[in-house]
Amino acid sequence: MDDAAALMDRMYRHQRHVYDLSRKYYLAGRDEAIARLKPAPGDTVLEIGCGTGRNLIKAATAYPQARFFGLDVSREMLAVAAASIARARLSSHIAIAQADATAFDPQALFGQPQFDRVLISYALSMIPPWREALRRALDLVAPGGSLHCVDFGDCSGLPRPFGTALRRWLAAFDVSPRDDLADTLAELSASRGLTSATESWRRGYATLAVALRDP
Repeated sequence: MDDAAALMDRMYRHQRHVYDLSRKYYLAGRDEAIARLKPAPGDTVLEIGCGTGRNLIKAATAYPQARFFGLDVSREMLAVAAASIARARLSSHIAIAQADATAFDPQALFGQPQFDRVLISYALSMIPPWREALRRALDLVAPGGSLHCVDFGDCSGLPRPFGTALRRWLAAFDVSPRDDLADTLAELSASRGLTSATESWRRGYATLAVALRDP
């Protein structure tokens, strides 16, 4: 975890101050993913790769009777998240911790073995061992719960020059769209007894995916 944390801290040491403002216009589908969570009162919601806490704050405001948890490998981003959560007066509703998305113990971190909802928003494209992170996320979905992922898509419906330029720009920030996310999620879900569905959004700019575990 130390190497990944150091890399992310170097990347976000300065970006963290303008991250939410700069990402507002191109991290499409985040609010749609939050709207689809729909946790019941008392449900637990975990965000893997919570960054600045933006999604957690929005979700906790929308669903005040649920309990929220977030983890991120970057100390720099978590510092911003903690301050933002405190300003929003949601410290009693949101718990955050530093952890590697591919290997963490939710019981040790949060006192929770599983979660009713798990959210991964634009994080898989930044995690080199993203399949391991996806496996871990699926294993944490409680009976009757769901995993919700939103990330960059394959750009298949976009004009080719725009899609090519977008991918080159993302690569400069070590971001790699996971073109096989749908197939990988379907395979990993089936092996764990979950069902999954994936949809392309905004002509392939973004992908929204959900995996459901039976009660």
